[in-house]
Amino acid sequence: MITIVRANEKNSELLAHIGKISFIESHGISASPENINTYVAENYNEDVFNKELSDLKNIYHIIYHNNCPAGYSQIVLNSDHSNIKIKNATKLDRLYLLKEYYGLKLGYELLKFNIELSQTNKQTGMWLFVWKENQQAVRFYEKTGFNIVGSHDFKLTDTHSNPNHQMLLRY
Repeated sequence: MITIVRANEKNSELLAHIGKISFIESHGISASPENINTYVAENYNEDVFNKELSDLKNIYHIIYHNNCPAGYSQIVLNSDHSNIKIKNATKLDRLYLLKEYYGLKLGYELLKFNIELSQTNKQTGMWLFVWKENQQAVRFYEKTGFNIVGSHDFKLTDTHSNPNHQMLLRY
Protein backbone atom coordinates (compact mmCIF):
# COMPACT_ATOMS: atom_id res chain seq x y z
CA MET A 1 0.00 0.00 0.00
CA ILE A 2 1.30 3.43 -1.01
CA THR A 3 0.27 6.73 0.53
CA ILE A 4 1.64 10.21 -0.13
CA VAL A 5 1.06 12.96 2.42
CA ARG A 6 2.01 16.62 2.65
CA ALA A 7 4.81 17.20 5.14
CA ASN A 8 4.81 19.90 7.82
CA GLU A 9 7.07 21.08 10.65
CA LYS A 10 6.17 17.98 12.69
CA ASN A 11 7.99 15.92 10.04
CA SER A 12 11.34 17.77 10.25
CA GLU A 13 13.12 15.00 12.12
CA LEU A 14 11.83 12.33 9.72
CA LEU A 15 12.80 14.36 6.64
CA ALA A 16 16.27 14.99 8.04
CA HIS A 17 16.68 11.27 8.74
CA ILE A 18 15.54 10.17 5.26
CA GLY A 19 17.56 12.95 3.64
CA LYS A 20 20.80 11.97 5.38
CA ILE A 21 20.51 8.31 4.54
CA SER A 22 19.33 8.68 0.96
CA PHE A 23 21.89 11.39 0.15
CA ILE A 24 24.71 9.19 1.40
CA GLU A 25 23.28 6.16 -0.46
CA SER A 26 23.07 8.04 -3.76
CA HIS A 27 25.95 10.53 -3.48
CA GLY A 28 28.28 9.03 -0.88
CA ILE A 29 30.95 8.17 -3.42
CA SER A 30 30.88 11.60 -5.07
CA ALA A 31 33.34 13.16 -2.64
CA SER A 32 35.53 12.38 0.33
CA PRO A 33 33.78 11.09 3.44
CA GLU A 34 34.72 14.34 5.17
CA ASN A 35 33.05 16.46 2.46
CA ILE A 36 29.94 14.25 2.42
CA ASN A 37 29.65 14.30 6.21
CA THR A 38 30.07 18.08 6.32
CA TYR A 39 27.41 18.59 3.66
CA VAL A 40 24.96 16.20 5.31
CA ALA A 41 25.47 17.74 8.76
CA GLU A 42 24.86 21.25 7.42
CA ASN A 43 21.90 20.46 5.16
CA TYR A 44 20.00 17.55 6.67
CA ASN A 45 19.06 18.56 10.18
CA GLU A 46 15.82 19.52 11.91
CA ASP A 47 16.58 23.24 11.95
CA VAL A 48 17.08 23.36 8.18
CA PHE A 49 13.85 21.47 7.56
CA ASN A 50 11.89 23.59 10.04
CA LYS A 51 13.00 26.69 8.16
CA GLU A 52 12.24 25.20 4.73
CA LEU A 53 8.84 23.89 5.81
CA SER A 54 7.86 27.28 7.22
CA ASP A 55 8.48 28.83 3.78
CA LEU A 56 5.25 28.38 1.84
CA LYS A 57 7.05 28.15 -1.51
CA ASN A 58 8.52 24.76 -0.49
CA ILE A 59 6.07 21.89 -0.96
CA TYR A 60 7.20 18.66 0.68
CA HIS A 61 5.51 15.27 0.48
CA ILE A 62 6.41 11.98 2.16
CA ILE A 63 5.72 8.65 0.48
CA TYR A 64 4.86 5.69 2.69
CA HIS A 65 4.98 2.02 1.74
CA ASN A 66 2.94 -0.22 4.04
CA ASN A 67 2.82 2.66 6.55
CA CYS A 68 6.63 2.99 6.60
CA PRO A 69 8.24 6.22 5.36
CA ALA A 70 10.15 5.38 2.18
CA GLY A 71 11.13 8.78 0.79
CA TYR A 72 10.13 12.35 0.17
CA SER A 73 9.95 15.09 -2.43
CA GLN A 74 10.28 18.85 -2.50
CA ILE A 75 8.96 21.05 -5.28
CA VAL A 76 8.89 24.80 -5.81
CA LEU A 77 6.22 26.19 -8.14
CA ASN A 78 7.00 29.05 -10.56
CA SER A 79 10.73 28.58 -10.24
CA ASP A 80 12.59 30.47 -12.96
CA HIS A 81 16.07 29.58 -14.20
CA SER A 82 18.11 31.07 -17.04
CA ASN A 83 18.32 27.69 -18.87
CA ILE A 84 14.58 27.14 -18.65
CA LYS A 85 12.87 29.02 -21.45
CA ILE A 86 9.30 28.35 -20.33
CA LYS A 87 7.24 30.31 -17.84
CA ASN A 88 5.49 28.80 -14.82
CA ALA A 89 7.88 25.90 -14.41
CA THR A 90 8.15 23.81 -11.26
CA LYS A 91 11.54 22.94 -9.80
CA LEU A 92 11.79 19.41 -8.47
CA ASP A 93 14.31 20.22 -5.78
CA ARG A 94 14.43 16.76 -4.21
CA LEU A 95 13.09 13.32 -4.88
CA TYR A 96 14.70 11.02 -2.35
CA LEU A 97 13.95 7.36 -1.82
CA LEU A 98 15.62 5.05 0.67
CA LYS A 99 17.57 2.32 -1.12
CA GLU A 100 15.61 -0.50 0.53
CA TYR A 101 12.55 0.70 -1.43
CA TYR A 102 14.22 0.75 -4.85
CA GLY A 103 12.50 -1.47 -7.40
CA LEU A 104 8.99 -0.92 -6.01
CA LYS A 105 8.22 1.98 -8.40
CA LEU A 106 7.79 4.33 -5.44
CA GLY A 107 10.04 6.94 -7.03
CA TYR A 108 7.87 6.88 -10.14
CA GLU A 109 4.70 7.19 -8.04
CA LEU A 110 6.11 10.16 -6.13
CA LEU A 111 7.30 11.82 -9.34
CA LYS A 112 3.92 11.24 -11.02
CA PHE A 113 2.18 12.72 -7.96
CA ASN A 114 4.36 15.85 -8.16
CA ILE A 115 3.85 16.24 -11.91
CA GLU A 116 0.08 16.07 -11.42
CA LEU A 117 0.29 18.59 -8.57
CA SER A 118 2.39 20.87 -10.77
CA GLN A 119 -0.08 20.60 -13.64
CA THR A 120 -3.01 21.30 -11.30
CA ASN A 121 -1.21 24.53 -10.38
CA LYS A 122 -1.06 25.56 -14.06
CA GLN A 123 2.64 24.91 -14.48
CA THR A 124 4.03 24.28 -17.98
CA GLY A 125 6.87 21.93 -17.04
CA MET A 126 9.21 20.63 -14.38
CA TRP A 127 12.98 20.95 -14.12
CA LEU A 128 15.67 19.54 -11.84
CA PHE A 129 19.36 19.00 -11.29
CA VAL A 130 20.78 15.47 -11.12
CA TRP A 131 24.36 14.36 -10.49
CA LYS A 132 25.85 13.22 -13.81
CA GLU A 133 27.45 10.14 -12.25
CA ASN A 134 24.16 8.89 -10.81
CA GLN A 135 23.29 7.02 -13.99
CA GLN A 136 20.36 5.24 -12.36
CA ALA A 137 18.72 8.60 -11.58
CA VAL A 138 19.57 10.07 -15.00
CA ARG A 139 17.97 7.05 -16.74
CA PHE A 140 14.93 7.27 -14.44
CA TYR A 141 14.30 10.89 -15.42
CA GLU A 142 14.96 10.22 -19.11
CA LYS A 143 12.44 7.34 -19.07
CA THR A 144 9.83 9.66 -17.62
CA GLY A 145 10.34 12.24 -20.38
CA PHE A 146 12.94 14.63 -18.99
CA ASN A 147 15.60 15.96 -21.37
CA ILE A 148 19.03 17.39 -20.57
CA VAL A 149 18.98 21.14 -21.17
CA GLY A 150 22.08 22.33 -19.35
CA SER A 151 24.58 21.70 -16.61
CA HIS A 152 25.23 22.94 -13.11
CA ASP A 153 28.02 22.60 -10.57
CA PHE A 154 26.43 21.45 -7.31
CA LYS A 155 28.50 22.87 -4.46
CA LEU A 156 28.99 20.35 -1.67
CA THR A 157 31.59 22.32 0.28
CA ASP A 158 33.84 25.30 -0.29
CA THR A 159 36.39 22.94 -1.84
CA HIS A 160 34.21 20.43 -3.71
CA SER A 161 31.38 20.52 -6.23
CA ASN A 162 29.73 17.82 -8.34
CA PRO A 163 28.79 18.17 -12.03
CA ASN A 164 25.03 17.96 -12.54
CA HIS A 165 22.74 17.77 -15.54
CA GLN A 166 19.85 20.17 -15.64
CA MET A 167 16.80 18.35 -16.99
CA LEU A 168 13.40 19.55 -18.14
CA LEU A 169 10.03 17.91 -18.70
CA ARG A 170 7.55 19.98 -20.71
CA TYR A 171 3.83 19.33 -20.27
